[in-house]
Amino acid sequence: MARSRFIYTLKEVASMIGENLELIEEVTANSDNIAEGELVYVRDGSEDGTKGLTESGIDDLRSLLADIRTWDGGIRQFLLDEQCDPEMIERVMTDEIKRSL
Repeated sequence: MARSRFIYTLKEVASMIGENLELIEEVTANSDNIAEGELVYVRDGSEDGTKGLTESGIDDLRSLLADIRTWDGGIRQFLLDEQCDPEMIERVMTDEIKRSL
């Protein structure tokens, strides 16, 4: 399979697939969640740069999020297990409710 020539910032990915940016940032915080080479770090002049995903990485992300939603406790439990800030969890869960309507 040909290598993707495009890299999408996490912000763009969130918009493209209709997911909460904070959720995507949390999922991609662990590079083991996305296939090797599909999550990249982009230098953008800032101290930390930014993360980006290839098209295959976006597919991996979609699959993982769909899988997480089937787990006991779903997205909320995933975020609790990752020891996320309670306020962030509530923001993500508010988006989850909107998403399901």
